Amino acid sequence: MADDEPEDYDDDLSEDDDEEGLEVGVTIEIVGLSLYTHHGVTPEERKIGQRILLDVRFDAGEPDALITDRVEDTIDYGEVCQVIALIAQAQSYKTLERLCAVIADRLASQFGAESVTVKASKPEPPIPLPVEEVSVEVWREER
Repeated sequence: MADDEPEDYDDDLSEDDDEEGLEVGVTIEIVGLSLYTHHGVTPEERKIGQRILLDVRFDAGEPDALITDRVEDTIDYGEVCQVIALIAQAQSYKTLERLCAVIADRLASQFGAESVTVKASKPEPPIPLPVEEVSVEVWREER
């Protein structure tokens, strides 16, 4: 315990907190996951490929790590990134909407995410306009 920590500090998140109406949850955010992929409308865009940036945010509920402080009781962020990369690089999609939806569905099923938001951005879009970036954001929420 740190010297400057108050003696009466209680770091116990027990079941008693539920009675007081305290709600605790964990949100995981991955920002700027850069991947080289082959998504796009035109066959040329899918053949040549391009870099996309992915931002993902999902509610992980109440993992045991809130109580145990054990790494094995958390969601492995590296594994989440690997799952996203596998999805984004295993298959070519014409729309970013579909790519984001597939990622959101997988995160919800594999990690028990209650709500998921996935944003895919093309920092160098192949459109003949002076645009720095285009992006699509898809969200999925359990009801």
